[in-house]
Amino acid sequence: MRIAILTSGILPVPAVQGGAVENLIDFYLEYNNQHHLHDITVYSVDDEEATRHPALQSAVNHYLFIDVRSFGAKIRKHFLHLLNKDEYYHYTIEYYFEESLKQIMAHDYDMVVIENRPGYGLKIPRKYKAKIVYHIHNDFLNAQSKDPQEVYDRADSIITVSEYIKSRVLTIDDLDKKCKTVLNGIDLKTFSDYHPQDRASFGLAEDDFVMVFSGRVIEEKGIRQLLFAMQELKEYPDIKLMIVGGTFYGNEMEESPFIQELRTLASSLKDRIIFTGYKPYREIPSLLALADIAVLPSIWDEPLGLTCIEAMATGLPVITTNKGGIPETVTPDCGLLLNVTDTLPHQLAESILQLRQDTVLRQQMGEAAKSRSLQFSKERYAKEFFEALESVAT
Repeated sequence: MRIAILTSGILPVPAVQGGAVENLIDFYLEYNNQHHLHDITVYSVDDEEATRHPALQSAVNHYLFIDVRSFGAKIRKHFLHLLNKDEYYHYTIEYYFEESLKQIMAHDYDMVVIENRPGYGLKIPRKYKAKIVYHIHNDFLNAQSKDPQEVYDRADSIITVSEYIKSRVLTIDDLDKKCKTVLNGIDLKTFSDYHPQDRASFGLAEDDFVMVFSGRVIEEKGIRQLLFAMQELKEYPDIKLMIVGGTFYGNEMEESPFIQELRTLASSLKDRIIFTGYKPYREIPSLLALADIAVLPSIWDEPLGLTCIEAMATGLPVITTNKGGIPETVTPDCGLLLNVTDTLPHQLAESILQLRQDTVLRQQMGEAAKSRSLQFSKERYAKEFFEALESVAT
C-alpha cells in the first residue's frame, strides 16, 4: 500500500525532540524499513536536525517537511486564523494540516493514517478515495468531544493504544466495529543495554533507598502528591527521590506557579529530592537503573502508561495508580496500584515504606516487572499495527 502519515503537527518525525507519539511513529517506520511492507510518506513539521536524520535514507519511508517556522509561514498561519475562526484545533496545528492536505490530495494514497488528531478527518474530502485510519493515543474521541459522530463516521478504522481509550471511543457507538486496540511498545534493547550511572554523581549513597519518578513534571502526573508523601517520610533520611523530566518534551522545567510550589515543597526536604530536569531518552535507562523502585502516581486517566513499562523493563517494582490504561500494563505482581483519593499521599508513603522494608517482595516484583515488560516490545507493537492497517485494506 501507499500510505500517508499525518503526525500531530507539533513535534517532528524523526523524533529528534522526543514525544511519545513521535517515538511510536519512529518504531513502526523502523519496522517498515526492515521488512519493506509498504511505501510510506510521513508529513512532519520542519526541524533542522530531523532533516539530517539517517532515517531519511530509507527506500520505503519518505519524509516531507512542512514549513511552520519561517516568517512567511507565520504570516500565513495568522491569515488562516483570521479566515477560519471555527477551527477544530489550534490554528498552528490547523496550518500544518492544511499544508499537508494540499500535498496529500495531489497523490493517490491507498490509506491516510491520522496520528492522534481525529478532527483532521473532517477536512479530508469524501471524494478522496483513500481509507482513513485514526491512530488514537489520548482520550480525544468520545461522546463529549467536538462533533463526535461526524469525526467517528469519517474513519474507516480506528486503532487505539489501550482498551481504556477504546472504551472512550465506544461512548459514541457502543455497537462499534471499527475499533481495534494495539498496545504500545518500547525499545526493550535500550532498557537492557546501557551503562549504569554512578549514584555518587547525584549525591546518592549506595545504601540509600532511591525512588525515581520519570516523565513530564506536570500536575496530572501526581508529583505534588508524591512530594507530600515524602514529607510524611521525613524520619527516614535514607529515602531519596529523583525526579527525571521537564515540563514539556525536550524542555527543562519552565517556571510556573505549579513548579514554584514543587520547589517550595522540596526545599523543606533539602538534599533528599533531586531534580534532574529533562534528559534525552537514551539516558533514561541508566537513570532508572540507579533506583530501587519507580513511583509514578498519575492522577489522571493515563491512556496506557509508557513510563510504567519503561520502569518495568529496567526491572523496577512500580508504585502507581489504577487510572485509565495503567492496569493494562502494571499488574499486581509487578507493583502496587493505588486508588486516587484525597488519601493518595498517605497511601504512597505507606507503599514506599512497604517496599523499602520488604526486600523479598521488592525482588519478586522487579523480576515479574521485567518479565511482563517483554510483552511490550516495539517489534510486537509495529507488527500488530501493520496487521491492523492491512485488515482495513482487505
